[in-house]
Order: sequence, then structure tokens, then C-alpha cells
Amino acid sequence: MKFGQVEDPSQIDFTLPKDHPRTKEILKDNTSKKFNVFIGCAKWNKTDLKGFYPKGTKDELTYYSTQFNSIELNATFYGMPSPEQVLIWKEKTPPGFKFFPKIPNTVSHYRRLLNITDVVTQFATSVLNFDEKLGMVFLQLHDNFKPKDYERLEKFVQDWPKEVPLAVELRNSEWFADEEIFNKTMDLFEKYAVTNIIVDTAGRRDMLHMRLTTPTAFIRYVGANADSDYTRLDDWIDRIKVWEKEGLENLYFFVHQNIEKASPLLSAHFIEAINKEFKMNIHIPLMA
Repeated sequence: MKFGQVEDPSQIDFTLPKDHPRTKEILKDNTSKKFNVFIGCAKWNKTDLKGFYPKGTKDELTYYSTQFNSIELNATFYGMPSPEQVLIWKEKTPPGFKFFPKIPNTVSHYRRLLNITDVVTQFATSVLNFDEKLGMVFLQLHDNFKPKDYERLEKFVQDWPKEVPLAVELRNSEWFADEEIFNKTMDLFEKYAVTNIIVDTAGRRDMLHMRLTTPTAFIRYVGANADSDYTRLDDWIDRIKVWEKEGLENLYFFVHQNIEKASPLLSAHFIEAINKEFKMNIHIPLMA
């Protein structure tokens, strides 16, 4: 079963939780008057995004970057990118485009944050070649990585190279179930300016939270290939409207599907709503 997938999405309560009290304080302390919005998919390959690319498209990333302003770069989770590969990706995209690379699974899943200095150094050195097109990298921990290993996470955050913006996704319910553990972890993220990723997926409402640790909302939205996908996105517009008024500086919003074909359609719906609400002019992706 894919992460967070359910057989019958109509049985899920998709109501977003109330804001965590600390979120308002984090946003209130932000002095920036900017509101930057980056919306994209998790992948750019033609195999997954069926019906998105015009017939005869020769380079998928080049075309993708004419339709979206960002990509959640999952490819780096499965293999360390070389500096040369990063430069190739960078040069295929227009000014203003942003990459959000996932930290390799060697760090998160195989070594589980132990003895990783060499891998982290290599990864950071490579992704810095994105230069101004580097949005933020993110660590997705295994769903069996639990608070008993808090010290590993603490050391990882403390040692992380500060020149590379970092977000972290916690996937085990124990991080959220114990208020003391949750607050301790969020305080750690705040102290080191680490963005706390929000995951909105059908079958894992236990890890959905509204606790921002920086003035950035990094949201990984997983649709359920159901009609409710669109109303769920509309609910996010309402929440983001509140956060923007309170001082949100960056919105990084990435749309996933268990069947990825619909991701561009959902993204187009969301971008259109963002443009209308915030009087922006983000390009609305076209379907071939």
C-alpha cells in the first residue's frame, strides 16, 4: 500500500486541524513583507504525468519548467546527484525556477542519521550548484524512525550546513502523540531555523499538524484520486489566507497523487485559486 492511501476516501474526515498557538507567534515575529509562492509536482517524468506533455516533447524538465515554477526533486532520494548533474538541471530551467531536493535515503533510511558526515557534505556540495534556484532541501525520515532516536535528529540538525535551507518531515505518530516530545522537537527546529513539513494525506491524519517553526509553510499534499481532492485544496486556500495575513513569507506546496496523472490538474486548480485570492500571476499549467 502506498503511504497514506485508503480504499474509500469518502470515509475520511478531511477537516484541517486548528492552528497551533505557536504558529501565530512565529509568523508575527517575521519582519519580511514578502509572500513568495512556489507550487509544483513531485516528479517530471512522462511515465507518471501521463497526458501532461505535448506529443513530441523531447526534454521533460525543460517543458515542465515552462508550466511550473518549482519541483519537489524526489530523484535525489534514490541517488546522490553529482555537481555536473545539478548544473544540467539548473541550466534547463528558466530564471525564478526553484528545486527542492530530497536528501538521499542513505542518510535517512539506511544509515538512519548515523555516520553521515561524508554523505551530507557530498550532497550539500552538489546542491549548492543550484545557486539561486535552490529552494530548500528536505529530510524525509522513515516511518519507523521514532522519538527514542531524538538525539540522532538533534545532532543532525545541529550539524547541518547552515548555508543550505533545511526542512524535515516526521512520519511516525509518536512524534505527534506526546505533547512534550512534539514541543521539544519543534523547539529544536525553531532554534536552528528548520522548517517543519506538513503532510496532508488521507490515511495518515495522525501526522497532520499546523505547527510552523519558520515563516515558511512547506506542504506535501497527497490527493486520494477522489472528488474531495479539490475541496481539500480549497480548504488550504482558506488556511493560507490566514497565515499570509499573520506574516507568512514562503509557501512551498507540492501536489502528489497515488495515481500521479491528476497532479497537474490539481495543481492548476490550486494555482488558479492562489492567483485569485492573492492577486498573483503564477502561470497555470496546461494539459496537452
